[in-house]
Amino acid sequence: MSSFRVKGGLKLKGEIIPQGAKNEALQILCAVLLTKEEITIHKIPNIRDVNKLIELLSEMGVKVDKTGPESYRFKADQIDLKYLETDDFLKKASALRGSVMILGPLLARFGTGKLSKPGGDKIGRRRLDTHFVGFQRLGAKFHYDAKREIYNIDGKNLKGCYMLLDEASVTGTANIVMAAVLAEGKTSIYNAACEPYLQQLCDMLNRMGAKITGVGSNLLHIEGVSSLKGTEHTLLPDMIEIGSFIGLAAMTQSEITIKDAQIHRLGIIPDVFKRMGIQMEFRGDDIHIPAQKHFEIDTYIDGSILTIADAIWPGFTPDLLSIVLVTATQAKGTVLVHQKMFESRLFFVDKLIDMGAQIILCDPHRATVIGLDRKYSLRGIRMTSPDIRAGVALLIAALSAEGTSVIDNIEQIDRGYQYIDQRLNALGADIVRMD
Repeated sequence: MSSFRVKGGLKLKGEIIPQGAKNEALQILCAVLLTKEEITIHKIPNIRDVNKLIELLSEMGVKVDKTGPESYRFKADQIDLKYLETDDFLKKASALRGSVMILGPLLARFGTGKLSKPGGDKIGRRRLDTHFVGFQRLGAKFHYDAKREIYNIDGKNLKGCYMLLDEASVTGTANIVMAAVLAEGKTSIYNAACEPYLQQLCDMLNRMGAKITGVGSNLLHIEGVSSLKGTEHTLLPDMIEIGSFIGLAAMTQSEITIKDAQIHRLGIIPDVFKRMGIQMEFRGDDIHIPAQKHFEIDTYIDGSILTIADAIWPGFTPDLLSIVLVTATQAKGTVLVHQKMFESRLFFVDKLIDMGAQIILCDPHRATVIGLDRKYSLRGIRMTSPDIRAGVALLIAALSAEGTSVIDNIEQIDRGYQYIDQRLNALGADIVRMD
């Protein structure tokens, strides 16, 4: 297990380029299984979850060539379906939640799929019903071996249909879309997720020869085609990393410019941080955050306490609520953070309370943060990262605190943020990686 030793209280300054989007990468990488032709992908982040998925695809028979620091070429012309029966496949797939999205392409192109129960963050229940009900609507038959926790799926005769998803699941929508593009007939998906990353997937599939309309809305129409061709694709900058850097700048009173942020694809993320009182300036496609000694949380028009809650796109992404929460600890004012989607994601606040933050954990979904307005600094402690987003929130807290902090289990942070210690050290941070 590795740790970060973090010296707090330093002000950072400079420019930083966000990595390619982790959540988009997991979808796009699975889509290479849909064709036997070459697909080139740029801006792939060098992070644990993405690297594990690339390794899994390679073991399945996908030819993988690294053509640049962040570019790869994939060719899935000789997939070894027998590998799906091995314990090695089941073990590697179970270590990565994003592996569930190989099912749609496998069913679409090969008519079969097998997967052990995926892993990922320990942030509460993350059911897979949307994926499997969607596959069933397309005509797939599946069996769950509860003892071994293995899903076996037969999708030899997928046919298009109308379906209303029970939730606007991003990975569920992506999986069903990838299964439907090669299914016979027309598929309509209502209550589909419409995040920018899903739009990117649909745009890529259309370039490969798919026929998807309604992209960007919650009603997708897909005309099945017989085969898809290769293409070239560039990932968006990671909106979660961009939001993390905005919160980091405010907490550490730092002057940071986030380069090439593709602001028009960030939705309400900048507006939410502005309501937190954080100043920012858009310079073309760059976001400049000036050094701020104080920032004040907005209230509603009637003066009541601001609530920041997660919601499906174009609402505020749940992946940034941890960043909002930690940033609020040094603001002026009070905010209620309402995490609706995952019941275990706020439990990291006990570490912030140990650091001196004033937070009331109301229940597993809600926390009230009373900002300290820098009258008191957080203090450095030893703590453990429970998941990707909470891990970075704790890193931000440590960078703003008085004294030195140690963050254990940073493998969780490495799952979602590439070279985060090196990149922040280049701005003036003092983060030491310890094995």
